[in-house]
Amino acid sequence: MTPEQVEKLFTRSDESYSFARWSRPIVPIVFGVDDATLSTVKGACEAVVTLAGHKMAETDPEMGANLMIFFFREWEELLQVPDLDRLVPELPPLVERLVAAKANQYRMFRFEKNGAIRACFLFLRMESELSELPAEDLALSQMAQSLLLWSDRAFTERSPLALTPEGHVVLHPEIAGVIRAAYDPVMPEAASDASHALRLAARLGATS
Repeated sequence: MTPEQVEKLFTRSDESYSFARWSRPIVPIVFGVDDATLSTVKGACEAVVTLAGHKMAETDPEMGANLMIFFFREWEELLQVPDLDRLVPELPPLVERLVAAKANQYRMFRFEKNGAIRACFLFLRMESELSELPAEDLALSQMAQSLLLWSDRAFTERSPLALTPEGHVVLHPEIAGVIRAAYDPVMPEAASDASHALRLAARLGATS
C-alpha cells in the first residue's frame, strides 16, 4: 500500500487524521447470541488479536470486559438493557439517530489518557443484510474493525475481507498488514499527525 492509501484509512470525514490501537489486553463479552455464535465471535477476536501480536485476558481490572458486543433485532432493544445508559452517554438520542438512519451497526470507543483504545462497544442490528452473512465472516470483519480506530470512511467502499482463489473468506492481506504494522512495539499507541501513515507504510514491507 502507498502512504496515501494508508493515510486514507485513518483520515476521518472532517479530514482529521486519527489513529489509535489497544494498549491493554482485550477482554470480549458477547450478548444476544447462542453458544455456537459466541464461540465464533471469540474465535475471530482471538485470531485478529494474534495477528496483531497483541494480548487477550480473562478480565479487565477496571471494567471486567472492555470489548462489549451486542447482537439484537431492533435498536430500541438497547433501551431495555440494564445500566447500558451508564456506559453509553445519551443512549436514547443515539438510538433515535440510528433508527432514523436505518443503521445496522454502530461502534463506540473509549480512550486512555494517552489516546490509546481503552474500550469498545459494538452494536449489531441483525436485519436482513447482516443476517445473510455467514457468522464467521461477520465476526472476522467486525473484530478487524474493532482492533484499530479506523476512519469512519475506511470500509464504506471496500470490505476488510477478501476471497481466496479456493473460495475461502479471509482478512484482506493489505488490512492484515496494516494491523500488524500498527501493533509493532516501536509504533505509537495513538497518533493525530498524518506523518504516522508514512511510518505505517514503511513498516508494511517488513511485516508482510
